[in-house]
Amino acid sequence: MAQKIQIRIANRSDAETVGAMVFKLLLELFPELTKSISIEKTVADAHSLLQQGSKVWAFIALSESNECIGLITLNECAAIYAGGSFGEISELYIKPENRSANIGTLLIDTAVEFGRNKGWSCFEVGAPDLPKWQKTVDFYIRYGFNIVGPRLELSI
Repeated sequence: MAQKIQIRIANRSDAETVGAMVFKLLLELFPELTKSISIEKTVADAHSLLQQGSKVWAFIALSESNECIGLITLNECAAIYAGGSFGEISELYIKPENRSANIGTLLIDTAVEFGRNKGWSCFEVGAPDLPKWQKTVDFYIRYGFNIVGPRLELSI
C-alpha cells in the first residue's frame, strides 16, 4: 500500500527543513561545490526568503511519519512575453529513497493550483545538464512542460 503524503506550504518555522533540502539538492546537482556551500547559509537564506510578503514560496511533502521527503520552491516573475506574472520553479527535490513514488507530481500539482490562484500564466523551470540529468528532464516533459531553450546565469 502506498504511503499517504501530505503537501503543505512552508513557513519561516520550516526554514531549517527547507534549507536542508535545498542543500541536499545543491550537493547532488553540483558536487564540485561541496566546499563552497554550507547548510547554515541555505538555512539562513530559506529563513530570509520565507517571510510574509515575499514573492518566494515553498511547499513540502511530508510522509506519514511527518518527515520531509520532498520540496518545491516557487517564485513570482513577470515578463511581457508571458503576458504578466508567471511562476518559476526554483528548486524541486525528492529524497533519493522516495523517488518514483509520484511525490514530484504531487508537488507540481500543488504548485500549478497555487499558480492558478495567483493568476500566473505559466511556469518555467531551469533544466539541469543533459545527458547526466535526462531522467529529470524527462519527468518534466511527461508532466507537460515544453523545452524552450537553455537558461544562462550571470552572477553580479
